[in-house]
Amino acid sequence: MEKAVHSSTTPGPEVPGEAAKTGTSIVDTATSAVQSFAPVNQIHQHLCAFHFYAYDMTRQVEAHHFCSHVNEDMRQCLIYDGPDANARLIGLEYIVTEKLFMTLPDEEKKLWHTHEWEVKGGFLFMPGVPGPIQRQDLDKVAKTYGKVFHFWQVDLGHDLPIGLPNVMMAVTRDGQLFHEMIQETEKRFGVSIEGEREARAYMSGPELGIHPLANGGGKGLKLELREVDIKPVESVARVFV
Repeated sequence: MEKAVHSSTTPGPEVPGEAAKTGTSIVDTATSAVQSFAPVNQIHQHLCAFHFYAYDMTRQVEAHHFCSHVNEDMRQCLIYDGPDANARLIGLEYIVTEKLFMTLPDEEKKLWHTHEWEVKGGFLFMPGVPGPIQRQDLDKVAKTYGKVFHFWQVDLGHDLPIGLPNVMMAVTRDGQLFHEMIQETEKRFGVSIEGEREARAYMSGPELGIHPLANGGGKGLKLELREVDIKPVESVARVFV
């Protein structure tokens, strides 16, 4: 089986376009001095994990999440293909507690994946954060569900975001991730996935157990476009005069 793996050390395609000019940099500096960037400034956490395409488990991507808390039951994360300043924004993830997940319609639940084995297996970690500190929060993450879309297929070498968004899933058992990708990540970040697995043995997943409709309900998922008739403007009620 041919595999497609992308990590932050995989040479990525050069994004087309002219290098930023001095004038652009000056404007950027001026705007950054007076604007607040409040939503982005709420980011408090960097998580590294692995995603695979919901319809093709052989396409695996190292995903760097930069997350903020909306409240105690929900987080939202920007996903980049690496931790460096020139990393590309490739997707996003919403993370909710089991309580919120259970309120979702059944058809919606299929789009969400579990984090139990991703955390307990040691595959999700916080780069640079001591194990005892990150485990305090990851114990909570193990009980949550996540919904991920990737917009940029960096594993195919695309130099721009091309095509439809892709639903992504996370590891749910051993043997799903390519061993060489795990080893390369361990070496680069100085972590031991097996060591973390042993240290996290006390953790548990959702209190009600993994919902049978989560993780695609055990089936592959892929978004497709469908043509529909568009209602003409003349038929739309006018609400402004």
